[in-house]
Amino acid sequence: MHRIDLNCDMGESADPERLSIEERLMPLVTSVSIACGFHAGNPDLMRRTIQLARAHGVAIGAHPGFRDPEGMGRRELEVTSQEAENLIAYQIGALAGIAALEGTRLAHVKPHGALYNMAARDRRLADAIAQAVALVDRRLILFGLAGSELVEAGKAIGLTVAEEAFVDRAYNPDGSLIPRGRPGAVIQDEQEVVARVRRLVHEGGVASLDGPLICLHADTICLHGDTPEADRLADTVRRELTKEGVRIQAVGDAGT
Repeated sequence: MHRIDLNCDMGESADPERLSIEERLMPLVTSVSIACGFHAGNPDLMRRTIQLARAHGVAIGAHPGFRDPEGMGRRELEVTSQEAENLIAYQIGALAGIAALEGTRLAHVKPHGALYNMAARDRRLADAIAQAVALVDRRLILFGLAGSELVEAGKAIGLTVAEEAFVDRAYNPDGSLIPRGRPGAVIQDEQEVVARVRRLVHEGGVASLDGPLICLHADTICLHGDTPEADRLADTVRRELTKEGVRIQAVGDAGT
């Protein structure tokens, strides 16, 4: 691993404390995935987050989820393939329109919450998401859980994909993420996060909740903006990666 993207999900809340954290987070990451109004967010938050990202040279992406603001998009919902295509295309279009107001364009798409986790294991849903992204704009990079059906669906349709790993979330032995409601699902301990970064860099994997190493390829590392002290953890991860000789760079950035 010589270079990696550091991404964060933002634009999900107008709470002053969350907005302050996002202002501190933005200079530390290279890509940001912005809520598009279904699970969270609104046009004003979208534009504010895009402006902040542009000020720091951060790549902008859509973070579409289920229409589930009450559950923050974390409840699994049944959708047909066409419904999945529609909700992805609609949300990409919404954020792309706001981005155009700021004279910029989207670089990637990363599904949110339950939609992301379902597409990681359900090839039918993964194919629908990949199809929607490809039909809207083939230049968009599709972010998905490393080794997942979503990554494979993106590759199959000819999209550029970014395989994603998490250092602030716990994994099941099969490589899926532990549901947020379970104890230990969200990792906040700084030393544990550092240890996970080192394993990812040196061993090409992350430890599961039961201990065994899950081998994976990572193009991008996600840090959640709603994790307590997310800015501190992001700063720690960035410093640790740099110390290990890894270049922090957005996936679509062709610079050396």
